[in-house]
Amino acid sequence: MSRTSRSRTAVGALVAAALLATAGASVPAFAGSSAPPPARSGANGPAYDRVANFYGAYIDAVTDEGSGHLGSQLRGFYLTKDLRTRLAKWESREHADGVLRAQDVPRAWKVTAGDSGAGHTWSTVRLTWGSAQHPTYTYLTVQSDLATKKISGIKAKS
Repeated sequence: MSRTSRSRTAVGALVAAALLATAGASVPAFAGSSAPPPARSGANGPAYDRVANFYGAYIDAVTDEGSGHLGSQLRGFYLTKDLRTRLAKWESREHADGVLRAQDVPRAWKVTAGDSGAGHTWSTVRLTWGSAQHPTYTYLTVQSDLATKKISGIKAKS
């Protein structure tokens, strides 16, 4: 075999290997699974969706130590000014986070829609604490204004 033929063969082998590697890299890891790939979506929906969006983002922000002022910025966007004022007083008195009604950060959250009336709607927020084997829960009642979808009240559910 000539030197040129060996070079072409080597280049051809490298190109073929690169194509195979690229094709293999583009196949998702779950290709053999019958389950669909994980997906998330969102829409400008009801007020309790906004409550869920807020709690998800807020918990991420306070969990990540390097998030800076993101927690405050989220409060400024999602919460009414009156609620922010009331939370500041509550937090000063209780030495805890008023949004979470706790000193720690939960490991999970769930929002369930509730009743509506008189321009407001209420959601129940379940915060999950502890390990996956031994979870504990606290529940909050969150009030939102229907006109603005802003959160206007947070209290421990009794």
